[in-house]
Amino acid sequence: MRDDIWLNERLDHIWELLFQDVRRENNVYAKFKGRWKNKFGHIKMHSNKNSEIAVNSLFKHEVVPEYIIDVTIAHELVHYSHGFNSPLPKKYKHPHKGGIVNKDLMKRGFGHMIKVEKDFIKTKWFGIYKLLKSF
Repeated sequence: MRDDIWLNERLDHIWELLFQDVRRENNVYAKFKGRWKNKFGHIKMHSNKNSEIAVNSLFKHEVVPEYIIDVTIAHELVHYSHGFNSPLPKKYKHPHKGGIVNKDLMKRGFGHMIKVEKDFIKTKWFGIYKLLKSF
């Protein structure tokens, strides 16, 4: 089963590979948290100025494809790069207005993964959620 160490290795790998242009201005870490049906992750800045990327704990299970975790991390890194829950200057007033997250993800090469994620949500996620929620 996946753990927070594995998750942080994914975070570092994605950042180094696809977010090289984004300065890491504070401590940014990822952890599995929550068991959400309708949310895959979020980013939060704590009072100590660390940024935490929370990824749905149900994604620890191998039945959830790795690419879902990767696109979730990348989505939260886009928020970080736009100044939401990070010390970077805020680029936009609203975090999702006008599809800014998906536009940024597409520029970074995640266009195909966005389509695959939508298909996963539509055809597989709710069945997987039913299976895993009792664990």
